[in-house]
Amino acid sequence: MIRSRIVGTGSYLPERVMTNADLEKLVDTSDTWIRERTGIRERRIAAPGQTTGDLAVEAGLRAIEAAGVDPQEIDMLIIGTSTPDAVFPSTACLIQQRLGIRPGAIAMDVAAACTGFIYALGVADRFIRTGGARRALVIGAETFSRILNWEDRTTCVLFGDGAGAVLLEASDSEGVISTHLHSDGINADLLHVPWGVSQGYDQLQGAAGTVHMRGNEVFKVAVRTLGRVVDETLEANGLSRADIDWVVPHQANIRIISATARSLDVPLERVVLTVDKHGNTSAASIPLALDTAVRDGRIQRGNLLLLEAFGAGFTWGSALVRY
Repeated sequence: MIRSRIVGTGSYLPERVMTNADLEKLVDTSDTWIRERTGIRERRIAAPGQTTGDLAVEAGLRAIEAAGVDPQEIDMLIIGTSTPDAVFPSTACLIQQRLGIRPGAIAMDVAAACTGFIYALGVADRFIRTGGARRALVIGAETFSRILNWEDRTTCVLFGDGAGAVLLEASDSEGVISTHLHSDGINADLLHVPWGVSQGYDQLQGAAGTVHMRGNEVFKVAVRTLGRVVDETLEANGLSRADIDWVVPHQANIRIISATARSLDVPLERVVLTVDKHGNTSAASIPLALDTAVRDGRIQRGNLLLLEAFGAGFTWGSALVRY
C-alpha cells in the first residue's frame, strides 16, 4: 500500500512583531484582557509589499531543505490560504518557479479558511495514495493583517501572518494514516468576510472587506465540532485518546484549545501550543506549530500525531499522522 509520509517541515514568520502593548495604542484593550481570553502575547505582521506567496516561499524552502529533496523532483504544490496573492493565477502557480519546482507539476490553492492546511494535506495525501504524485509540498500561508479592521478590538487582536509547510513523499511505511474533512455553510455568517469579487468592486466600502466574527457563537460550535471530529478519527482507526502522543491543533486561541483538550481528556502537556507567539494565523497555524515542535525536539520520529482544525465556512477536519 502506498502511503504519504512527512519527510520535511518548515515555517516562516514575518520580522515585524506586534505586541499586545502595541494594540493598546490602537483600540480599547489591554495586554491582560488579550492574554486571559486568547493566550496571545504577540503576533507577526507582514511588511508592506510582502505577500502570502513571499511567506510561503520561505516556509517551503525550509521544508525542502529539511527533507534533503531536489525541488525538481516535487510534482505537486498545494497552498491552503484565504489571502491569496491574486484572483488568478493561484499563489501556488506564482511561486512554483521561485521554489525550484519543475514545470508541469500540479499547482493549486485550496480555500477552506483555518482548515485550509488540513484540506490541502488531505488532497495531497489522496494524490500520492492513488499514484497521481510522488512528492507533494503542502503549505499553509496567510497575510490576515490585510483583511483586519484595526478599529475592531474583537478581531484585530486575534490574527497574525505566517506560513508553515510539510513535504510529503510516497512511502510503503506508515505516515498520513487518515484525513477527515467536513463542511456546513448553515452558519456562514458567524465568521466571514462579507465581500467577494463577484459582488463587484463598488460594494467594497469601509469594513466590508474585513473579518467579521461573532466570537461567542463560533467558540461554542468550534469546541463541539472539534470534539466530534477527533472521536471520528480515533474510531475510524480503532484507537483511544491514550494512543495519541501529540495533539497539534489549529492555534485559534487558548480557550478553544483548552476546552477541546478537556473534552478529550488530553492534558495540555500533550498539546503543541504556539498561539502565544503568532496568534491565529489561520491555515498557517498547524504547520507552524508542527515545525516548531519538530525542530525543538518535542515531536520525534514514530510519534502518533493528531492534527485538527475548525474554520470559517464552517469547515473542519483532522489528520492522523505517524511522524
